[in-house]
Amino acid sequence: MKAWACQLPAEHELPLSRWSAPELARQLLIDGISASVSTVRRWLAQDVLKPWRYQSWIFVRDPQFETKAAVVLDLYARRYDGVELGADEYVISADWGSLPLAGAKPSIQARRRCTQPAGPGRPMRVNHDYRRGGALAYLAAYDVHRAKVFGRCETTTGIVPFTALVDQVMSQEPYASAERVFWVVDNGSSHRGRAAIDRLAARYPNAVMVHTPKHASWLNRVEIYFSIIQRKVLLPNDFEDLDAVERRLLAFEDRYNATAVPFKWRYTTADLHRLLERLDHHDRTRQAA
Repeated sequence: MKAWACQLPAEHELPLSRWSAPELARQLLIDGISASVSTVRRWLAQDVLKPWRYQSWIFVRDPQFETKAAVVLDLYARRYDGVELGADEYVISADWGSLPLAGAKPSIQARRRCTQPAGPGRPMRVNHDYRRGGALAYLAAYDVHRAKVFGRCETTTGIVPFTALVDQVMSQEPYASAERVFWVVDNGSSHRGRAAIDRLAARYPNAVMVHTPKHASWLNRVEIYFSIIQRKVLLPNDFEDLDAVERRLLAFEDRYNATAVPFKWRYTTADLHRLLERLDHHDRTRQAA
């Protein structure tokens, strides 16, 4: 039974994506072994086997992944090129968010629906039916060490909206006269590659753009703020129109900035190195098999 559980059903041309305890019990019966579903669950529990669960992952394909990621992690630890950052140097994590915020979707929708507040013995109620009210893009820049958020709403994403976000931050102190301001961004189309680095430096000579490796959005700290926005502001999605979405997003910024403290980021370059070693070992073992 455990041998079956540790193999994909498709490997045996079975029309299942993954095993469940009832399906394993059925397969055992086909093999001439009678076992109840509860017995199957007990056998699986002995080795903590849960074949009905799954995780998603992506292999690291960038040969410079560790080098690029280390630059970002060092900036979070207030280091750059092996030198401690000065008091007049800042680190900004920037991107644009959406609903849902997992993945790169360029818009937040306004959905008007009937929502009832919680009452004694019952949770908030949200009607499944809704009326669409349009969509907008929300861009945000997060000062990693000062825990300050700068956000704006736009009709779309792209170079122009992202530049407007940069202007919003870099036109005010302490960034306008800072020695250096590091902008940590992913590889989105509005700030991708050497052209984006040069464009930022030409506009603000004290600004330095640093890209995360591809498929490493988890290194961008502003994503943590986006997850807070999703939980506290956008879900359940019940807005009269886009103006209501924008008002709430910008009002939440003020509320957040009033009490915000830096995120307790503990992931270091040493943690990254150990992770990549494990992935490399897993990859080599998989290839050998």
